[in-house]
Amino acid sequence: MANTHIEVRKYHTDVLIIGGGTAGCYAAALLGEKTDLKVLIAEKAGIMRSGCLAAGVNALNCYITDGHTPDDYVEYSRQDGEGIIRDDLVRSFAERVNDITHDLEKRGLVILKDENGNYATRGWRNIKINGENIKPILAKAALESENVSVLEHVNITDLKISDGNGNIAAGADLNASAEDDIEVTGAVGFSVRENVAFDIDAKAVLIATGGAAGLYRPNNPGFSRHKMWYPPFNTGAGYAMGIMSGAEMTTMEDRFVALRCKDTIAPTGTIAQGVNASQVNSNGEVYDDRYGRKTADRIYGTVQENRAGRGPCFLKTSGISKAIEDDLYKAYLNMAPSQTLRWIESGQGPSAIDTEIEGTEPYVTGGHTAGGFWVDSGRRTTVKNLYAAGDVAGGAPQKYVTGALAEGEIAAESIINDLKVSDLRESETSADAIIKSYEAFLNNNDSFISIDEAEEAMQKIMDEYAGGIRNDYQYNEKGLSIAENKIRKLMEMLPSLKADDMFDLLHIFEIKDRLWVCLDLIYHMRARKETRWHIFGENASHPKRDRRYDLYVNSILRNGKIEIIFRPLVKSDSYSHTKATSIADPESVEPARGESGEPELYPKEKSEARDLKEDIKAGAMKGGRS
Repeated sequence: MANTHIEVRKYHTDVLIIGGGTAGCYAAALLGEKTDLKVLIAEKAGIMRSGCLAAGVNALNCYITDGHTPDDYVEYSRQDGEGIIRDDLVRSFAERVNDITHDLEKRGLVILKDENGNYATRGWRNIKINGENIKPILAKAALESENVSVLEHVNITDLKISDGNGNIAAGADLNASAEDDIEVTGAVGFSVRENVAFDIDAKAVLIATGGAAGLYRPNNPGFSRHKMWYPPFNTGAGYAMGIMSGAEMTTMEDRFVALRCKDTIAPTGTIAQGVNASQVNSNGEVYDDRYGRKTADRIYGTVQENRAGRGPCFLKTSGISKAIEDDLYKAYLNMAPSQTLRWIESGQGPSAIDTEIEGTEPYVTGGHTAGGFWVDSGRRTTVKNLYAAGDVAGGAPQKYVTGALAEGEIAAESIINDLKVSDLRESETSADAIIKSYEAFLNNNDSFISIDEAEEAMQKIMDEYAGGIRNDYQYNEKGLSIAENKIRKLMEMLPSLKADDMFDLLHIFEIKDRLWVCLDLIYHMRARKETRWHIFGENASHPKRDRRYDLYVNSILRNGKIEIIFRPLVKSDSYSHTKATSIADPESVEPARGESGEPELYPKEKSEARDLKEDIKAGAMKGGRS
C-alpha cells in the first residue's frame, strides 16, 4: 500500500485568529474595521454556525441593568467564584458589555422589549433576546472587511514557536522550555476534508477556541454520548496548544458542572430565572434554600438529595400558566429545541409536570468558571505574540456571550497597539515534524486500539478517578495519582492510532488535546488542597475550605514537566506580566487559629468588598450560570 502524503499550503498573515466562534469573530470585526492588518481566521467548522452560539441563545446573561454598575458584576462574580477571580479581567469586560449589546442590536440582533420599550430583563444582569441568528450576525461582522479572510474546516494543532536565538521548532518539538524569549510565530494545522496541511506564519496569534468537553464520561452513552451541555467539538485544542508551548495556565481545577434538564441536557437557567422556579425533591420539598443558590450549590444540593434517597429532583414548573408555558416553548426553540420537542411529544408540558434535572459531567471553560490561559489585562498570555480571549482565557468567570465578545475586542486592541511598536519578522519556523506526524497516523497499519476505544478509555479514567459523575464529582489524592498514571500511559499509546482519512485524523488530535488538558487538570486539582467549590472541586482528601488557598493555582510546562505556581489574588484594575510574583507552597504557611487553639481553616471575616443590595444578591444567585 502506497504511503499517503499531505500537500502543504503556506500562508502569511499579520494576525491569525484560531477559532471563529464568539470572541474570534468579534476580534476579527474590530481588526477589520479599525486597521488594514491582514487577518486570517482558522475555523474547524463552518464559521456561520460554529462555536457555542451555533444553535442560538435566548438571553444575554451579562448586561448591567439600570441601577447597577460593573462593580456589582465584579462582586457577583467574586461571590459565585468563592473569591478566585481576577478583578481586573472581570471589571474590564463588565465595563464594555452594554456598549457591545447595543452594537449587536445595530447589527440585527433582536432584543426583546417590555411595555415601556426598555430591554426585557431576566434578573438584574440578564436580558431576553431572540438569538437564533446571533452566530450568523457575528460571522457577517467578521467577514465584511476585505482584509479579513477565513480558512474553514481547518483544525489547528500546534503553535510555531521560536526561542529568539535562531533555534526554531514547532510547539511539540521545542518541548516548551517557557523562557521569557519564547515567542509564537504562527501555527500548523490540517484540513478535515482533504489531504492538505496549512503552515501559517503570523506576527500575532489570538487563540479564541472553546474550552474542553469530552474529558469525562458523559450523561448519555453510546450513540447519544455527544448530547451534552457544552459543544462536543470544543475539545480543549487552545488549552493544549498553550500548554505544549509553555504558556502559563490558571485555575483549571475550577471545573464547571452544569445543572440541566434530564436527558436533553437543556439549560435550566431559563426556567430558574424566567419562571422563578425552585428546586424540589421527590417529596415535593424545596431544597435549594437549604444548600444555597450559587451555581455550585444548586448542583451540590441536587447531588446530596439524590444521595439521601430523596431524588429524583426537579424544577417546580407544574402550575405555571399556559402563557408562561408558551414562552418556555419559544425560549427553548431558540437554543435547545430538543427540550420543547420532548414536552410536546410527551403530551405533558411544564405546566402539567415538573421538569426533572441532573448534573452533567465536568468541563473546563473560562467563560463560566475561571480555567484557562493566565493573561494580563490586555489578554496577552505569558508567551510573546500570543493572546487569548473568550472561553479559553482564564481568571474571568461569568463572561457568557457579551463578556467573551468584550475579551475579543480587548485582545484586538492589544494586538493593534503591540504591532504598532513591534518589528516582528516573518517566521522561518519549520512545520515539517508536525506534518510528518499527520502522515504517520494516516500511514499506520499496526494499530491495536481504535479511536473510539481511546476516547472511552480516557473518559472512564477521568470519571472513576478524577471526580466524574460515577463518584458524585468527588476525587482524592490517591485517585488523582492513579488517573495521572493511566492518562500518561494512554498518551504513550496515541502514536499507534490509525487514521483512515482526515476526519479520523481530526478525532485523533481531539483526543490528544483532551489528554493534555486532563493531565494539566489533574495537577491543578491535586495542588489545591481544599474544597473551595462544592462539586466543581470536591476534594475528599481535603473536604474543608482553607484560607491559605486564597490564591491562584497556576501551571506551566518546563522541559516536559508540569510545574505548579501559586500566585496571589489580583485586586487592582490593571495587571502586567512584568509584575507577576509567585508565593510559597500554601502548606508551608501556618493556618490561622481560633480561640480553642485549633486551626481555623476558613475564619469568618467581614468581606473586603462592599455589601450589595439584597435584590442583587437574590437575583444573581437564583439562576446561577445557565
